Amino acid sequence: MEEGRRRALRRCRVRLVAALRVAPLWGPLEARGVFTRAMLQELQSAGTPREQARQLVIDLETRGKQAFPIFVSILRDTGQGDLADLLSEACESPPLQPVDVKPIELDLGGETRDKSVSALESVPVPVQDTSDKFRLHPAEARGSAVDRLKRNSDLVYDLKADPCGYCLILNNVNFSRDSDLSTRAGSNIDCEKLEKRFKSLHFNVLTRKDLKAQEIVWELQKLARLDHSALDCCLVVILSHGCQTSHIQFPGGIYGTDGKAIPVEKIVNYFNGSHCPSLRGKPKLFFIQACGGEQKDQGFEVESDSPGDEAHRLSMESDATPFQAPSGALDEPDAIASLPTPSDILVSYSTFPGFVSWRDRLSGSWYVETLDSVLDQYAHSEDLLNMLLRVAHAVSAKGKYKQIPGCFNFLRKKFFFMCK
Repeated sequence: MEEGRRRALRRCRVRLVAALRVAPLWGPLEARGVFTRAMLQELQSAGTPREQARQLVIDLETRGKQAFPIFVSILRDTGQGDLADLLSEACESPPLQPVDVKPIELDLGGETRDKSVSALESVPVPVQDTSDKFRLHPAEARGSAVDRLKRNSDLVYDLKADPCGYCLILNNVNFSRDSDLSTRAGSNIDCEKLEKRFKSLHFNVLTRKDLKAQEIVWELQKLARLDHSALDCCLVVILSHGCQTSHIQFPGGIYGTDGKAIPVEKIVNYFNGSHCPSLRGKPKLFFIQACGGEQKDQGFEVESDSPGDEAHRLSMESDATPFQAPSGALDEPDAIASLPTPSDILVSYSTFPGFVSWRDRLSGSWYVETLDSVLDQYAHSEDLLNMLLRVAHAVSAKGKYKQIPGCFNFLRKKFFFMCK
């Protein structure tokens, strides 16, 4: 969908959610190919008509170029011409221009300073001591502060079950020809690493490969419907191409092998307290190796760190497309106020939504390779958030082309993996 039409849907979301009559829309939306029957059934299960309207407006952005004009036409056909006019006018309105913010120089009471030194340069930055003299051995850390922290159940999730929970890995490598999405060479290496790693961390690992969008939804729903009462957590890993989608809490989307997108927000919501009661109060972790860019990724090559290593250079691809977030992407007050904050959920992205995520055809993605290495070295002694900081630091320091992983954290306690 064109950005101007996305912006119109976001601008009008509050009014649409309040006034939209969704019941007359379902038949025409299916008949004119905007949504499949399965998609509409899922929308209808979102809750109240108001909640259905909100999810419909969000999902419209993922339904292709013709979704907007067809939706406007259906609104007129169902006697909701005022909303159709609202969207048409919003689509013609120019986007908001960014404010040009300029720094000002403060007079610090006559205090003089060297103007050639910037404010950033004058701030002292602590540097971690790398000498063995000041570094705790992992065993010492495990036996001291970490053990004391783990014994405090108010601050740490309690993992006692073995296995501690399910780990579902969705690995999309081969995409249909009409999806315009390239084969994700190197993803099988990522998958094998994570299978081995999470098995060693006492998860019951389930792996699925090359799933269409609806098949991904079925697998997620199947996992969410299981009884997790005797387990302590749940983990989902998604390896695929990705895209940018409208969102309320969790940005981005991932593609099925058929080129159809699923918002990350929808994926996460399958496991919230209302949809998966047996996981209430338990940590739900999501690791996503995909982009958050606007366009479907074709992948492109980058130079290697080692100038002479031509084979490595040719093996580099992107799982994302550089993307500038639209100025109208802010959520409307209605959407924010009427949804509860998702508790006990963490979503770790291979890159901050909208920026590039690199994958090596020979050794896998930077993000998964680094995550696996950090878990190997520190899972026995550090909590998850601290390890994700290590991952972000290591990945951001790689290569000529930059990438930095991001994290949306709604955990209430520290999470330590089970290590024995």
